[in-house]
Amino acid sequence: MRFWEAVVFISRFLKNDILARHSSLFLYLIAITFGCVCGYFEFAQPLATFISEVFVKMFKCLSLPIIALSLTVSLSQQSSDLQLKKIGGKTLFYTVTTTIIASSVASILYLLISPSNIASVPSVERESIAASKYSEYVMNIIPSNIFSPFLEHNVMGALLIGVVVGIAIKYMPDSNSRTSTNNFFKNIHEIFLIVVSWIIKILPIALFGFISTAIMQLKSGVNIKGLGGYLSVVVLANVVQGLFILPIFLYLNKIRPFVSLKCMLPALSVAFFSKSSVGTLPVTMETAENNLGVSRRISRFVLPLCTAINMNGCAAFILTTVIYVMQNHGIEINLVTIFQWIFISTIAAIGNAGVPMGCFFLSLSLLVSMDVPIDLLWLILPFYGVIDMIETALNVWSDCCVTKIVDKKFS
Repeated sequence: MRFWEAVVFISRFLKNDILARHSSLFLYLIAITFGCVCGYFEFAQPLATFISEVFVKMFKCLSLPIIALSLTVSLSQQSSDLQLKKIGGKTLFYTVTTTIIASSVASILYLLISPSNIASVPSVERESIAASKYSEYVMNIIPSNIFSPFLEHNVMGALLIGVVVGIAIKYMPDSNSRTSTNNFFKNIHEIFLIVVSWIIKILPIALFGFISTAIMQLKSGVNIKGLGGYLSVVVLANVVQGLFILPIFLYLNKIRPFVSLKCMLPALSVAFFSKSSVGTLPVTMETAENNLGVSRRISRFVLPLCTAINMNGCAAFILTTVIYVMQNHGIEINLVTIFQWIFISTIAAIGNAGVPMGCFFLSLSLLVSMDVPIDLLWLILPFYGVIDMIETALNVWSDCCVTKIVDKKFS
């Protein structure tokens, strides 16, 4: 019966979105093909470079406001009801715990697999970035004024402002003022998300520029052997988190893990193919209530909250990607660096905007904020579609695990 439920859910999704997905895939394939071809011709280099720079500026312009506003809106909308506050607190505890563990798993796998650099031949001079610049970035989390994080692209400073403002709105004494202030930030957040959706529609143009630039670098002698090790870390981190860590969480709370996994297959299937935990939310709620036995009261409160802030797959991707790109550009990666990025990737994942390619944009934003060249991200981008499918399924599975545990605690 559950198998047929999964088939019905997937068929509904495909029926509504198959044309849009196929046309989008076709455009991406065209962009990649043209990018590969034009990368071999010198006359295309100025155009590819121009397109790349334009889109990097767009990402820099939008990424920080979206991250800060996402946190502000998520935190300011928490209910003041005592019981719901307890449920929300327990949800936040499990969310942060699982996300930290996801980052930690990724870091351990990174150290074990130790992916090699996408190295250049000796004739190519690679830019090196001093470790002191990274240390200064970490030390300057507290901004000197409220606008400086956005002017200086200080990601952690913007996250701090988002958290403080969100909590402050929640504790405003006048309910009307609190509602109007929350609606203001919510509307601004929605505006930025609409602009991001426009950029995503023209992303094949960006892909053309970035792929062309990457091909030019390959012609200069760049060796991409190390990319396999990086991709192994990302995929294995998601598999270990989904099939080992989360089932252990369920087992410790006296919940049968693989029975729960089987019950949630319809939602996980839709999440995998849609690559959108937000879009899967109605299916996730229905499946959790009907198959997993979660009460409607818990499901309708916890799952939307988890969908906004519970990003296990995103945290693993951010940590692995940022550290790998930093390593390729001469920054020393040691245990202290990795420990710091477990914290940063967890906070950044919680602040994820919940839009397509959100983790990719977050990683890009973090690297740009430290003046680390992002050229390697465009070699990763062609593989991101598959990574995003795995990440989304993990995020929804984690949401379901947290919801089931909270339901057991408060039912």
